[in-house]
Amino acid sequence: MKQKWKMFDFTLAFTPLILAIFGIIMIYSSSMVIAVMDGKAPTYYMLKQLQWFIIGFAFFVFCSFFNYRHYQKVMKLIIMALILMLVLVLFEDPVKGARSWLYIGPFSVQPAEFVKLGLIMYLSSVYAKKQSYLNNFTSGVLPPLVMTGVLLGLIFFQPDIGTAAIIFLIACSVIFSAGIKLRHLSLLFIVGAVFAFFVGSDMLTTERLSRFTGAYQPFSNPEDSGYQLIQSYIAIGTGGLDGLGLGKSVQKLGYLTEGYNDFIMAVIAEELGFIGVFIVIGLLALIVLRGLFISRICEDSFGSLLAIGISSMVGIQALINLGAISGLLPITGVTLPFVSYGGSSLLVLMISMGILNNIARHVKKSISESATEKPEETIDRRIRPVRMNHN
Repeated sequence: MKQKWKMFDFTLAFTPLILAIFGIIMIYSSSMVIAVMDGKAPTYYMLKQLQWFIIGFAFFVFCSFFNYRHYQKVMKLIIMALILMLVLVLFEDPVKGARSWLYIGPFSVQPAEFVKLGLIMYLSSVYAKKQSYLNNFTSGVLPPLVMTGVLLGLIFFQPDIGTAAIIFLIACSVIFSAGIKLRHLSLLFIVGAVFAFFVGSDMLTTERLSRFTGAYQPFSNPEDSGYQLIQSYIAIGTGGLDGLGLGKSVQKLGYLTEGYNDFIMAVIAEELGFIGVFIVIGLLALIVLRGLFISRICEDSFGSLLAIGISSMVGIQALINLGAISGLLPITGVTLPFVSYGGSSLLVLMISMGILNNIARHVKKSISESATEKPEETIDRRIRPVRMNHN
């Protein structure tokens, strides 16, 4: 047991836990007034997030010690379960115009969140096995793209365009890192863009179109489409360098909606200032960079692609969330990883971090076993480009 803990990657273990605990604190700070206004206890949202954190932590510990290579043996079951969940959710009653929630007893989950990790595992497994003939588009590249299209299509028709876009970008990062030719990747982008244009144009309601005008012309309609972003600007600008102090946000008092969810970083900026924002972004960046480093030194193709996919998931989601609250991107309802309120998102992220820790443990164990080699030989053999090459 002592040897197992020695191989633990404490950077990847403690950083997400610190972010998640900090998120629970900020959820309480940003939601207690809204909870009371809705007739709930001030701790309502905090306690719900805490429950998911406890469940997620148990999965995090389990996945940290469960050999990640075993997931390849049950990949068909994972994909079948994801498809079943995405189909069942289409029969649920819509919430805010979308069928994104699947109700299982007292719990409600978002299947699309689990697709993020499931698709990463699937693409990593398939392309790891196809390394020898990945240059052949028909047999090497195309088959996994069909399954990817099925999953994205089901999410698109919920409709959850923001999550579908994130999953598409994550998939592209895994596919690119697997080493497929750039012209094949370009073709994938073109097909995705055409699909989004023709199918998505039919789903662009006035409300969804207002998100674009609200993002890039918020002051043209400050009481409607631009309201949320303007309140975010006020929160960020008010915070200054060190903020107003924890719990002292004014915008959370009914001005900034979703302050405990998608726009929690705006509340962090108001209460903790630029220093708080910088620390949160720094911790998220540390997770992404550490994950990419693990993928770089991992000799197993499946583990390497899996680490890239998980790192990309955290990085892409964080960038889209930060882009939305700053007006650089349209508001799409994407949560800030580990910090925003959302049980399904937190659970998937904790599982992902457990898997990433397990990959790191196997890398450390492999390096330890080869410690008798010459240092320069070990470095040359293990440090390699993230993008795989195929001659």
